[in-house]
Amino acid sequence: MYDQELKNRRSRLKANIGSSLRNKSAVWKYFGFRRKAGSTDNTDAICKQCCYKIRYSGNTTNLSQHLKIVNLSNYILVSFGARLRQTTLNAVFGRSTDKQKQEKLTNAMAKWIATDCRPISVVEDVGLKNIMRIATNDSSYEMPSRRTISRRINELYEKERTEKAATLQRAPAVALTGDYWTSLGNHNYLGVTAHYIDEKWALHSHALSVMKTEERHFAEICAGHFTEVVQQWDLSDKVTTLSTDSARNMIAAARQLPFDHIPCFAHSLQRSVTVSLHNSAFDNVLAKCRKVVGHFKHSPANASELEQKQVEHGQKKEALMQDVPTRWNSTLDMVKSIRRNEQPLRDVLSTMNAIYFLTEMELIFCCRYLTELLGGEKYVSCSVVLPAFCHLSRVMESSDDDPAYVAKFKSTFREDLETRKGNANIAYLKIATALDPRFKDLKCIPRAERSEVWASITDLIKKERITAEKVVEEKTSEPPKKKLTLLPASSASDSEEEEDSIENSVHRYKAEPAISSDSCPLEWWSKHAGSHSRLAPYAQKYLATPATSVPCERLFSVAGHIVQKKRASLSSENVNNLVCLSNWLSAEE
Repeated sequence: MYDQELKNRRSRLKANIGSSLRNKSAVWKYFGFRRKAGSTDNTDAICKQCCYKIRYSGNTTNLSQHLKIVNLSNYILVSFGARLRQTTLNAVFGRSTDKQKQEKLTNAMAKWIATDCRPISVVEDVGLKNIMRIATNDSSYEMPSRRTISRRINELYEKERTEKAATLQRAPAVALTGDYWTSLGNHNYLGVTAHYIDEKWALHSHALSVMKTEERHFAEICAGHFTEVVQQWDLSDKVTTLSTDSARNMIAAARQLPFDHIPCFAHSLQRSVTVSLHNSAFDNVLAKCRKVVGHFKHSPANASELEQKQVEHGQKKEALMQDVPTRWNSTLDMVKSIRRNEQPLRDVLSTMNAIYFLTEMELIFCCRYLTELLGGEKYVSCSVVLPAFCHLSRVMESSDDDPAYVAKFKSTFREDLETRKGNANIAYLKIATALDPRFKDLKCIPRAERSEVWASITDLIKKERITAEKVVEEKTSEPPKKKLTLLPASSASDSEEEEDSIENSVHRYKAEPAISSDSCPLEWWSKHAGSHSRLAPYAQKYLATPATSVPCERLFSVAGHIVQKKRASLSSENVNNLVCLSNWLSAEE
């Protein structure tokens, strides 16, 4: 009743508002004056929208203020021209986000959470919600729910998996790495990665699975796990090698699989370093270094005193590194941090007589370089193993100038490393080295063994050719048509010509000049694959094999960010999807 009466009153008031003759300002499109007995009262201006009466004294400032504060949409029209449409309430408080843009934002958020290992519950954070509203200029924007993000992540995983599976099917050969990992929730997972060279001679490396396992890791069980992953990706006829650490159950499991086993040479190298340091003169020095580092690690006051001395000597503030038995190269990092801070440490501590011993510790710097070199997965590494170990063996040769403790370290290291090399698949490594145009001269192999390597490559091509012919004959229902020949020995001569052709192709490759060690072997093969078509498939097979199982270690580093204490109960399926998806999307960027 009251509202209707108010509307009637405003209607009568608007009917009595006359138009103004003051057309210089656009304000007068929204204001007028009241009519009285045939004349116009110019003392008060009346708003045509809300019928508010405003005192008019000759200027329109107070009229504009009224439009700005009370009727903002009209003020925008006055300021920018009447040709613009009247701004809606959504424009005043932020435009609403259309559905297409919301879909893009939701998909981008799911990709961000998967790639950067963020918890899905981050979508419930108030701070992120406010950021999204500011970014979209939409105060009504609502974040997608956890269920929506989980569904989008699963859809993204299936899409990426389909693309990876299609690429794997086009690859001529696939090499695997595998290892087991235990989460914070005491759950066991098997991580498997794939490595292959495509038709454009580009090296690919990505995760295949992070599979939860319940059984004890006996050799038969481990072999069954690897077989299950291979069957899931339909790679039974493509897998060539499996790279693992040198654990006994993994070695025994590899024997039961129809793949060549490549032990992790980074593990072997680190074990040789550990064995050589044990019961040596360095052992006591390292024990003192650990006490020095612990002196500052366990006391904030001592750490602050060291920082003051670092500033006094013009050095940057840094904490000393502590070595960890399971962290590769951490002993060398500890030694280097102590040597960098030698003078500040002498000022803080009264006795630092063991520092001069640390100078000799840098002889294991070469081991660190090789660990990082062989652990790469974006470049060829399998063919580098024998040249790298040959170089390391020369570095570790004792000289007359070496102190007794250094000579003992070098001899122990070389003996242990030779023992571990004896357990490796040296025959496979020799072929990989020969097929790498950087090391095809085989200088890292004794001269007497070089001819055997080329002979083994020739035999390999012949055997696989014979196998391929048998497969074709078995698949063909009709018997092969006999060729019309004049001589009964024509088939034998054809076979001999084929063998001569294979030997000639190997000889032509040997005659090619070796390229620089800094060059990319895959680029060379992409240009010469046509002229060496018999060897090209074997180069794709052997050069794709990783030298270590480090890719799995990196996979578990990602898993450690995902399976945190707050997410220890994360389902195994989600762990697999999140870890693999993070690995795939990170590789694309």
